Amino acid sequence: MNALTPIMTQSSQKRAARCLMVQGTTSDAGKTTVVAGLCRVFARQGHKVAPFKPQNMALNSAVTIDGGEIGRAQALQAAACYQAPRNDFNPLLLKPQSDTQAQVVVQGQVLSSVAAKEFFGPHSLKAKAQVFEAILSSYRNLQQQFEMVLVEGAGSPAEINLRAGDMANMGFAEAVDCPVILVADIDKGGVFAQLIGTLMLLSPSEQARIKGFVINRFRGDISLLEPGLKMLEERTGKPVIGVLPYLDNLQLDAEDGFADLPMPTEQQDCINVLVLVTPRISNHTDIDALRQHPRVNLTLVHASSELSTLPAADLIIIPGSKQVRDDLAYLYQQGWDTAIKRHLRYGGKVIGICGGYQMLGLEIDDSQGIEGKAGVSDGLGLLPMVTELKPHKQLRNVSGELQLNGQTAAVNGYEIHCGVSQLLRPNAQAIALESTSDTQARLDGMVSDDKQILGTYVHGLFDNPEAANLLLQWAGLGNSQQAIDMDKLREDNLNRLADTLEQHLDFSLLQLCLDTGNQQHYG
Repeated sequence: MNALTPIMTQSSQKRAARCLMVQGTTSDAGKTTVVAGLCRVFARQGHKVAPFKPQNMALNSAVTIDGGEIGRAQALQAAACYQAPRNDFNPLLLKPQSDTQAQVVVQGQVLSSVAAKEFFGPHSLKAKAQVFEAILSSYRNLQQQFEMVLVEGAGSPAEINLRAGDMANMGFAEAVDCPVILVADIDKGGVFAQLIGTLMLLSPSEQARIKGFVINRFRGDISLLEPGLKMLEERTGKPVIGVLPYLDNLQLDAEDGFADLPMPTEQQDCINVLVLVTPRISNHTDIDALRQHPRVNLTLVHASSELSTLPAADLIIIPGSKQVRDDLAYLYQQGWDTAIKRHLRYGGKVIGICGGYQMLGLEIDDSQGIEGKAGVSDGLGLLPMVTELKPHKQLRNVSGELQLNGQTAAVNGYEIHCGVSQLLRPNAQAIALESTSDTQARLDGMVSDDKQILGTYVHGLFDNPEAANLLLQWAGLGNSQQAIDMDKLREDNLNRLADTLEQHLDFSLLQLCLDTGNQQHYG
């Protein structure tokens, strides 16, 4: 492939940023990964690059430097650009609350909760137009602050049932005159049908906007694929910009579902950790570091799983939840409450994070219907505290010190929650915290009198090696110093991804995409 060539000249730095949009033939085609890789390639060259996703639907989110929340994938892409997360990187985030309902987050702040029919249906165009203006406003902001904006689409541009009022794919690209490259996942099969079929379902102007194709996750001998590539180019008149190989063990933050992480090589003296997977689990990236720890056997416990049939646990984790009372009811339905109490009687440990922390208390009061039907639910009764859900969502990045078993460890993380918990027993907090939004240090979380249960609102505890080592020692691992440094792991994998893109994409064609696109600057 051709060597990298600079995309920007000194004179072009003075005008609005150029953009390139990555769309996919399907969900999980690799859009997030390709954008993250391109972000790191251009950032390593010294360009000031911003990621952008007009519309995202995910329950894994991150707190921004401007006090909002965006999809976790855009926080990953921000890290690839050597940038801190900003609200403008993902101006519309939809957080599913049920199969037909979602919370709408616009420019980092909760706007409302709407039914899918209200947002995507034929009578939603007026409301969507208002949201689209916010999306365009965020894009304009980035254009004025960066040299280049790399845009990620959502799903597929060929979802013709959702085409009216589209803001996520071609609707956005057409509005700002942005060139597009189309990514398809060959590992799923039918890659040529995906690409040609997608192209056929687009309008003539949208077809013209697609400048080339990227085939992702290829395994095998490239010479066997070349006849198909030639035919694809002849049939469509568009070039194949590159074929990306399948990258084993690429370990990056998952946008929504559980990341496909490698299993660690088991060692002697491991501990067993069970993670309860509820229907509206959120920010489950909290456990990624544990899934890769060489001395942690981690099991995801799904529906109808009898905890008594699984390996005896040293630690049970109840993760965060977008619908805490609904997920608590689900936990009771599965009989997991009984299993948790039996686990504690045998000396096991329990950690509740955010929504999981709220479930450990005596009561969860949602009298205002913040997360659905108004009402009050009995908690598991394992910690002396009560929680009330309030309209204002608390969003903050935090740092501080974990205090456990007479030892301390540094903590960095974030909070995203509507609940305010009142502790009925003083002096039980587990973590001393500071954040950019607080004027003074405060305390978070709770440890039970018998030191078997820990609850906290802080996400990302296990991403900090020092804190992870202390928590696992408390859970029974002993004096282990083998916790994974997630920041270093993320950096290593972003650089590996960028190296791969440099090797397998034709950057002269990408240069041409940028030169022939962006004929107008939206401002």
